[in-house]
Amino acid sequence: MSAIIVTGTDTGVGKTVFAAGLTAALGASYWKPVQSGLEEATDSDLVAALSRRPVLPEAYRLNRPASPHLSAEDMGIEIDLARLALPHCPGPLVVEGAGGVMVPLTRNASFLDLFAKWNAPVILVARTALGTINHTALSLMALRQAGCSVLGVAFIGAPEPDVEHSITEICKVRALGRLPMIADLSADSLSRAFDAIDLDAIRGAL
Repeated sequence: MSAIIVTGTDTGVGKTVFAAGLTAALGASYWKPVQSGLEEATDSDLVAALSRRPVLPEAYRLNRPASPHLSAEDMGIEIDLARLALPHCPGPLVVEGAGGVMVPLTRNASFLDLFAKWNAPVILVARTALGTINHTALSLMALRQAGCSVLGVAFIGAPEPDVEHSITEICKVRALGRLPMIADLSADSLSRAFDAIDLDAIRGAL
């Protein structure tokens, strides 16, 4: 099994849609180890619909739509990192974190700690909107300092060539392409949009 981690610069950046497209494009399975917020469709539900690929059950399903450590505390539990080992499955596995790189799982551990422990290549998903240079640079700095292997940055949003080029040049990171905002989001429209993503570079990391 080969795993690829998908994380984002912050919450709502579009990493679940990207993870769904990547799961479909690679013929992979998908796993979100911790889901916070169960009132609406979960990220696993969305990926299952958009990728039409196997989705592994979450290790933790937490009720409150908040940081995992707060959501777990609301339920009177503490997340056990030992339960978050990468699961075994045939073929590639796309693993999605929650929120950004430094989102806490407990009072003493964040997703970054997990990423470093998993020792799998990381794709950072970033908006093209204002502020993304700062968020992306800080996220890449944290990943690299933790010893993570960063495969590249995938952008979401309207084209901003100057911003995208600035990030790749200043942060010395590979650009993996850009997904536009898809008005009529479906498995088929996402698959078409994913033609703009550098899948050869991603497959090379598997």
